[in-house]
Order: sequence, then C-alpha cells, then structure tokens
Amino acid sequence: MTTLSPRALNRAMLARQLLLRRSHLGVLDAVRHLAGLQAQSPWPPYYALWTRLHGFRPEQLSELLVNREVVRIVLMRGTVHLVDAADGLAWRPVVQPLLDRDLATNTQHAAKAAGLDLAEVAGHARELLAGEPLTAGRLGERLALRWPGRPPSTLAHIARNLLPLVQVPPRGVWGRSGQTTYATAQDWLGRPLAPPDPAALVLRYLAAFGPASVLDVQTWCGLTRLGEVVEGLDLRTFRDEAGRTLYDLPDADRPDPDTPAPPRFLGGFDQTLLSYADRTRVISDEYRRRIFTKNGLIPQAVLCDGVVRGVWRIERAGDSATLTVTEFARMSTKDRTALTSAGARLLRFAEPSAVHDIRFVAEY
Repeated sequence: MTTLSPRALNRAMLARQLLLRRSHLGVLDAVRHLAGLQAQSPWPPYYALWTRLHGFRPEQLSELLVNREVVRIVLMRGTVHLVDAADGLAWRPVVQPLLDRDLATNTQHAAKAAGLDLAEVAGHARELLAGEPLTAGRLGERLALRWPGRPPSTLAHIARNLLPLVQVPPRGVWGRSGQTTYATAQDWLGRPLAPPDPAALVLRYLAAFGPASVLDVQTWCGLTRLGEVVEGLDLRTFRDEAGRTLYDLPDADRPDPDTPAPPRFLGGFDQTLLSYADRTRVISDEYRRRIFTKNGLIPQAVLCDGVVRGVWRIERAGDSATLTVTEFARMSTKDRTALTSAGARLLRFAEPSAVHDIRFVAEY
C-alpha cells in the first residue's frame, strides 16, 4: 500500500479545493464541487469563492441565493453550510442522527425540553412556517403560545434540529443585512427531501477533500460509524506516515507533491481547516491552537506553500481600508510580493470605494 507524505496530502487537498490554481468553474458548479461552503456567518462563502475562482463577483452568489439555487442550511457538524439546493435536500436527512443527538445532549436545551413530544413541536412548527418564513425568535414565541412555560428559544431549537430549515434571503446576500429567517426546505424549494444515502455523501467528501481516513470523514460530517459505509465502496487505499488507512476515489487528482502552491487568502471558517480529524496537512498543531478560539470562531487564514502561515483582516476607518497580514513565521520576499498583489485585488473586492493600504505584522 502506497504511503502518502503530508506534502502529498496537502497538494491533493489544494487541488480538490481549487487552491492550487484559480478555477474557471461557474459559481454553482464550484459550490457543488467543493461539497458546500462553511457559512456560520454570511460573508465567508464569498471570500472562499473569491480566492478559488477567476473573476468571481459577489452578486453571482447573491443571485443564486435569491433564485433558490443555493441555500443556507444546517448540515455537516450541525453547522450552517451554503450548498447547492439539490445537495441540501439530499444531505439534510443523512445528518439527522447528529441533530437528534444534539437534542438529547445539548446542555442549554435538553433539560428544558424534557417531557415534550418533540415530533408534535416539529409538526406545529412546520404548520407555522408554511404560512410565512419566521425568525427564530418569532417562531419560538408562536410555539410558546401552545407550550406555555417552555422557553421559546428551546422550542425554536427543537424545530431547527427536527426540520430542514433554510435561512431565506436577505440573510447571506452580499451588502445586505437581515435576521436569520427560516422556511422549510420543502416549502422554499418546492421539492421533497431525498432518501438518506450516506454512501453518496462519503463519495462527495472524498471528491472534495480526499485522500482521507474514516475519522476524517466523520469529523467533516459529524456522523459516526461510517467505517462499514466506506468499506462497502469501490475506493483506492493509501497510508499516511502515521500508518492510518486513507481512502480515495480511484481516478481522483493527486498532484505531484512538488507542485508549486501560491499564497492564498482564506475566508473565515474555511472548510480546509475544519474538515479533517488530522489537520496537519494544512495547519500545524501549534498554529491550530493559536487561531482556533474557544467560542468556535475561525479567523481568516493565510496559506504559504499550501499551509497556514498567518492570518489577515480588513479594517475600515472612514474612507480608508487597511488589509493587515499577521505573520506567524517569516515569509519569503516572493510570498510577500504575491500576497501584496493578491491583497490589492482582495481590497478592491471587499472595499471597492475605499483608499487601500496593506500592512504586514510579524508575530513570531
């Protein structure tokens, strides 16, 4: 069995995630290819696509949201993802077990939901949402009219976990603000959910992130006991340097480990940092502990030679916008030059009306 080095795994991941070179894929095709985009907050998907696609414009993704071709929905790991509408309908039933588990173990809501008929709560929530999309607060308030004495937030949480709720625009539309407002996926998209198919989900993961271990797949989606699913698929196997078995699609792209990897600006919550149990193919344990905060916020990272070497942020003050790159290790002159050029384009994308400045700050 072939052993793959960390660099070989890194280059495979970069290729699948469109980070070795910018792609000419259309926006919808890119969202599908990437197996969705992490989207706890509205704007990271836009930066994820900007750094991966040639000529990406924010209105391209906004139009897909408004036209219901992509949706924001709770999926992998119980977090919000932006996915192709068909993937939302297909994947939401697959991840239901992890949302059921959350209802039983959530320290904030489990005790407050004790004794409730959860299916009855979900059924009434479905009826309420069939009338009009509702914010979480309003949905909870209306549910509390039927279950007085129960916290509205807990009732809304039950609905969120048992129903396939999508966040409707203007939430997630570039340049606009809006409360998180829900409709059921079936009502919003006019189509039913698909039967759960864990094997199909695993194959999509490997296409976007492989080669990977069973534990990597489970870390990405939040499910457990996927070993039998993986073993039943026609996959190629490898080992990593720690001796773990890795699986991949037989004809997937696995570039030469010496393939150059240009510097990249990743958006916040980028899925490359969240989709593996062993994340050392893209970020060292030292840097992971440094940037993964206790409140779950994942900052905007900078890749050099395919791995995290710092973070970045844009701050607006009056008519000026400053892009600050914080280096965790000394960057080469070549990488700084490339980041300066890319940073100028990033500022034009994010703050087109401002006067721009770029700074590098050393923290090593």
